[in-house]
Amino acid sequence: MGEWGSKSVYKPYVPGVEQAARILLLLAKRSRLPMTLTEISKEIGIHKSRAYSILNTLQQFELVEKDSRAKTYTLGTGLIYLARRVLDGLDIREVATPFLEELVKETNSTVLLGLLSGEHLFVVAKYEGTQEIGVTVAVGHRFPLTFGAHGKVIAAFMSEEERQRLLSSRKLYFYGREEKFDPERLERELAECRRVGFAKDPGETNPGINAISAPIFGASGKIIGCLILVGTFDTALLDQYGAKVAAVARQLSRKLGAEVEEHIGEVN
Repeated sequence: MGEWGSKSVYKPYVPGVEQAARILLLLAKRSRLPMTLTEISKEIGIHKSRAYSILNTLQQFELVEKDSRAKTYTLGTGLIYLARRVLDGLDIREVATPFLEELVKETNSTVLLGLLSGEHLFVVAKYEGTQEIGVTVAVGHRFPLTFGAHGKVIAAFMSEEERQRLLSSRKLYFYGREEKFDPERLERELAECRRVGFAKDPGETNPGINAISAPIFGASGKIIGCLILVGTFDTALLDQYGAKVAAVARQLSRKLGAEVEEHIGEVN
């Protein structure tokens, strides 16, 4: 999408429709700050009477709401219906493919797309690089929720109540074998994961194979799955590749309707 309020580059186009679309996008950008008619008309670059007519029409379809006392406008609840129809029609694998194929090219490693399903992370897509990873993970494979890098991501972005339930009721494979579990270390790594938006497994669950994972959020703001980058790349690249995985996961989350921060993993 271009700059907010910029004129359409498509020809031919209908000016009234374009102006209505630009008003909706403007209000979306200022969603936490209601705008007056004067502010909207000035920002869009149209006469106040024109802006008023468009806003009045959008109100009729509940796409815009007006606070009569404050004389300000915000997005309307009618957009929720439209957003749900868009999200219902999304195939996450189709949406993810261009992002993950680019990640494979940049890292020459294998990328897995996993979705939460009960007590497991279910692999729904796999994108392979040319680098041999030494393990076979097929589409349909189920990982325990507490396994390696993706386990840290899932635990990090759960609610506190869900996290405590997860840690108390399941076998813990964050570092491979159960006897290697270190609760204090895990707490430090979960805090770091929330800060940077990804978790690392430097060959602990599978010796010689490094893994990085980042969370995927749905429109509700809750974690619904993970990206996992797997390869025999140098451990010195973990942070560099981690930032790439986190950036792609944020892009994918936004495509699915989530609001995520630009530089950290936290959801708004």
